[in-house]
Amino acid sequence: MTLMARPCWRLLRWRLLRWRLVHRGWQAVQRAGVTTADTPAGQRFAAFGAGSMVAFPPGTTFGERWIAVGTDTLIGALVTLSAGMVPGQDLGSVPVLRIGDRCVIGRGSHIVAHQSLVIGDDVFTGPYVYITDQNHGYADPEAPIGRQMPRNASVRIGSGSWLGAGAVVLPGACIGRNVVVAAGSVVRGTVPDRCVVAGVPARIVRQYMPGDGWLRSAGVALEGVAQAPDPPG
Repeated sequence: MTLMARPCWRLLRWRLLRWRLVHRGWQAVQRAGVTTADTPAGQRFAAFGAGSMVAFPPGTTFGERWIAVGTDTLIGALVTLSAGMVPGQDLGSVPVLRIGDRCVIGRGSHIVAHQSLVIGDDVFTGPYVYITDQNHGYADPEAPIGRQMPRNASVRIGSGSWLGAGAVVLPGACIGRNVVVAAGSVVRGTVPDRCVVAGVPARIVRQYMPGDGWLRSAGVALEGVAQAPDPPG
C-alpha cells in the first residue's frame, strides 16, 4: 500500500464507522421513542389498547384525552393525531376521535377531529392520507376563507376499508365496510359497502352486489356530493 493510499483508506474506514454509529443510534432512538399503552405518552390518551403503537418520530399530537385507539393498531411515523382546535380545549366527556382495532395508519397521515371522527376495525391507509371532520366555511365569498367560521360534520370509515396514498376524506363522509378508496381520491358523502371509489370528487367505479358479483360502473356519483359533469366525448 502506497503512502498516499493509507490516509485514504483510514478516511474511508472512519466514514464507514461514523455511518454505522449514526444509523445504529437512530434505530435505538426509534425503538426508545415508540408510544405504547405502557408509556407516559400512551397513558395520556382516552384509551390506548394493548399491542398498539405510534412510531417515532410522531407528528403533531394533542387532545389525547379525547382520542381513543384500539388494540393491535399501528400508527406510522410523522402521523398527526389531534382533537380540537388547540391543545387544552375542552371537548366534553367522550372521545371525538376513535381508531379501532388492528388498524394501520400510513406514514405522514393527518387525522384531525373536532366533533366526531370514527375509524372502524381493520382499516388500512397508505401514506399521507388526510381525514378530518371540519372544513373552512365559505358563506361570504368576499371574506378571506381562513377567517370564516369552520363547519363540522361527523365522519365514519367502515371496518375493513383501505384508503390509498394521498386520499382525502372530508367532513360528512360516511364510508361503508370493505371499501377501497383509490390513491389521491377526495371523498365526501356516503359510500356504500363493498365498492371501489376513485377520482376528484370520488365516484363509484366498481361495486360488489350479492348474487351478481363485481359490477363495473361508469362513475356513479356519491350521495350528498355535487359532481361535475363528465367532459364531452
